[in-house]
Amino acid sequence: MLNGKRILLGVTGGIAAYKAVYLLRDFQKAGADVRVTMTPSATRFVGSETFSSLSRSPAAVDIFEETDEDSWTKHIHWGEWADIFVIAPCTANTLSKIVHGASDNMLTATVMAARCPVLICPTMDGEMYESPAVSQNLKTAESMGFHILEPDTGYLASGLEDKGRLPEPGKILERANAIIDEARAKGPLSGKKVVVSAGPTREFIDPVRFISNPSSGKMGIAMADAAARLGADVVLLKGPVNEKESERMVTESFESADDLFDIAKKYSDADVIIMAAAVADLKPAETHSKKVKKENASEELKLTPTPDILQWFGDHKKDNQTLIGFAMETDNMEKNALGKLTKKNLDWICANSVSGPDTGFAADTNNITLIGKETRKEFKGPKQEIAFRILRDIFDSRE
Repeated sequence: MLNGKRILLGVTGGIAAYKAVYLLRDFQKAGADVRVTMTPSATRFVGSETFSSLSRSPAAVDIFEETDEDSWTKHIHWGEWADIFVIAPCTANTLSKIVHGASDNMLTATVMAARCPVLICPTMDGEMYESPAVSQNLKTAESMGFHILEPDTGYLASGLEDKGRLPEPGKILERANAIIDEARAKGPLSGKKVVVSAGPTREFIDPVRFISNPSSGKMGIAMADAAARLGADVVLLKGPVNEKESERMVTESFESADDLFDIAKKYSDADVIIMAAAVADLKPAETHSKKVKKENASEELKLTPTPDILQWFGDHKKDNQTLIGFAMETDNMEKNALGKLTKKNLDWICANSVSGPDTGFAADTNNITLIGKETRKEFKGPKQEIAFRILRDIFDSRE
């Protein structure tokens, strides 16, 4: 049900916090990737180490963690990363902070930064739940666009039978999945076909040797995943890499530039084409059918150009079609990228340098300058997150 989805689980300081442990496991069993943020009070009921161990990612509690120099920006990155933010349980105190815009801990700060739907599961004693303040805060939260899952009725920590129990995990999972699907259907790429290429090409000299590059495909796959999150029907053209894509898309594999060209032309009618693959500019003029022995090998290798796939798409671009290219440079990055944008008739180009320690091939992070005909904007951070920000920036600006 939630396979490949990214769930941010918020846990606040109520007795039902222990149930969030089981909720986390059920999200994982449904195939979701889960991260956890807690209020400081929640750690008095369940230790953060429990959630860190089960989620395989440190649970975020404080905005300024002494052991994490990047903790003060985590609320931004996690707010971009998630498909949905589920706060279960949500106490009356945290509900009030959310409604009134307080951001005094990691959880409430992340709510402020979240670009995904937020599902609030209010959980408290019955009298508190029925109080005028909580009732008004719930109405206000709904009017602000937050999703509310009403609590169940049953035996409470106070010993009373009343409304205020955290719903069973299955009900929360079902509601979360429905909200994600609803958000995807309303995304700026809903109903659009998006084709993305990712990874390197291999240009074979003989059956055991080839010309290639170190591309891991991470950035291209991140772009494909981001397009799917924004509602698109995605086709991923994937080169020979180990990076795994999600099940949100159709995948076709290629090896050489010629392979990619043949496959890509089948999707020339796509609404959006994103060419993130690291395509070789040259290939051997001759490919040997058998391994060339060392004693028979020539000291010279004759090369010939590969097809310029991006140029072909630019020359054949259709009305209302968006063409996005990538430019990886070692120097004069922006000048070279702008030249490529114009020459190849692109709408946008994502330029980055291989010279930085946290950018380029195989890195999990990137520093991309998005260049349009009249636009320039920088994006820095994990590839998954900046891919989402880039596409949202491009297509939200058109609405």
